[in-house]
Amino acid sequence: MRLSTIFIKTCLLVAFGATMVRGDVYAGSRNTNDTIKIGLLVTDDNARSAVNGAHLALDKINQHETADGHHYTVVVRSMEGTWGTGSIQTVNLIYKDKIWAVLGSHDGRNAHLVEQVIAKQHYVFLSAWATDPSLSQAFVPWYFNCVYNDLQQASSLVDEIYNIRKYNRIGVVSDEGYDSKLGMSCFEKIAKSEGKPAPVEFFYNSEKDIPDITDKINKAGLSCVILFGQSQASVNIIRQMKDKNIKIPVYGTLSVMGDGLSQEQENNDYQDVSVVTSGGWLSPAGAEFRKEYTKAFGYPPDAVAAYVFDGMNVLVTAIKNSNFDIDILKDAMMKVHYPGITGDISFDERGNRSGKPEIMELQNGIPVTVYH
Repeated sequence: MRLSTIFIKTCLLVAFGATMVRGDVYAGSRNTNDTIKIGLLVTDDNARSAVNGAHLALDKINQHETADGHHYTVVVRSMEGTWGTGSIQTVNLIYKDKIWAVLGSHDGRNAHLVEQVIAKQHYVFLSAWATDPSLSQAFVPWYFNCVYNDLQQASSLVDEIYNIRKYNRIGVVSDEGYDSKLGMSCFEKIAKSEGKPAPVEFFYNSEKDIPDITDKINKAGLSCVILFGQSQASVNIIRQMKDKNIKIPVYGTLSVMGDGLSQEQENNDYQDVSVVTSGGWLSPAGAEFRKEYTKAFGYPPDAVAAYVFDGMNVLVTAIKNSNFDIDILKDAMMKVHYPGITGDISFDERGNRSGKPEIMELQNGIPVTVYH
């Protein structure tokens, strides 16, 4: 913990020093009291889905906000670079860009860096992608999450696969990344706590390993398989399973619907694959979001865009409900009940998304309710 404290202090010094880190301000920078800036932290400069989702949300919000005189903008900063860049960028958002709150669309390890900063500076941080459950276990009252964490997702998967479907020989597939391995670990933890048979593990370092992984899956006599990796690798696993005529049910966590899925939807690679999600995607608002996003950017949205879109709307709702008082924004967040395109959004006492995630089938890239 001492090293962590020293590191944060160093970041604060850097933020006030001569080193400037680039920020991309959407809709211009208005240095007036009527402009409300929200920071968006993304994994790298290629994270277009998150940026697009934020832009679309604020475009729609600003169309209806002329009456009260407020204008909402987003300041986008990339966390790409050496370890610790996320801390520096968070400090820059707070002190240089004068943002009201931070919206995050990135991995769990970077989310911990952001959380350390906002805990010291008392700024609201809403995660729109990181699923690490330990983020809420740190008891930081300014932290919120509009996606279900790994333990919540694992609980729904265990219930669906072991209790409802009665599968007893489960395969779990993960890359070596922090988030993927944590998701798998949470599933195994929940399964063990309920006395379920331990799953068979498969790991891959790169996509070059996938042919070997699918061969092992084919020989393992599995009832079903669960994917904990990222979207592109998951698509390739599914493709190779189909090519090898491996006919077992495939499940995935939210991560398999991540950045890049929209390009794959046209090929129906995820057709009939079951995923953990928050539901609500077939609502009229969800359909309108897909239509407007596709018209604006030329391709349909993925889950990253959807959760950032909802996250931005949640923050703006809380800002309005606080009567534009940043000092009580945290309290306003705790009272939010927002009907998002990813389902209804509210938070428990630790900032987790309330409720229970659903298991839904992907059909033409859209989650559809599974009827038992």
